Amino acid sequence: MTIPQDVTRLQSEMRASVREHWKAFLIEGILLVILGLAAMIVPPLASLAVTIFLGWMFLISGIAGLVLTFWARQMPGFWWSLISAVLAIGAGIILLAKPVQGTVTLTIVVGAYFLAEGVTTIMYALEHRRELSERWSWMLFAGLLDILIAAIIIAGLPGSAEWAIGLLVGINLLFGGAALIGVALAARNA
Repeated sequence: MTIPQDVTRLQSEMRASVREHWKAFLIEGILLVILGLAAMIVPPLASLAVTIFLGWMFLISGIAGLVLTFWARQMPGFWWSLISAVLAIGAGIILLAKPVQGTVTLTIVVGAYFLAEGVTTIMYALEHRRELSERWSWMLFAGLLDILIAAIIIAGLPGSAEWAIGLLVGINLLFGGAALIGVALAARNA
């Protein structure tokens, strides 16, 4: 078999699988849309929930990392693994002990991310412009929008910590759910 035939076969199998399970995609999509709308309606609660969830993830992964580090202590990189596990445990404890302050910290990180992403996207757009690539202006617009979002988040601190993460998670869930609903309906009609 050649590579194109393998790809075609794999695509066909994936289409058949999605078609067979379209109801699961639809249910998941509807659930994500509902959760996304809830997060957008009550962003302070969603922001706090995300912070607490991340705190538990750091704590659980840190404890697991600590146990596995001591279990395989003869492996190279023991001290780095130990430091990593202790940092994860510490981050988890801090986020769970002071979730409101943790939300502010996470909001600062998100703002910094949008700022860095915006600058990177603008530079990428300008590079495409130099190469006479079409549609570079869309990348430029996306980069400017990222910087605007970063400015709104950072300028509004600490107040923006109440809504920023919850709103962004809500938007993500809403669009992810809508995409799954679209996939489910297209698979059902195929």
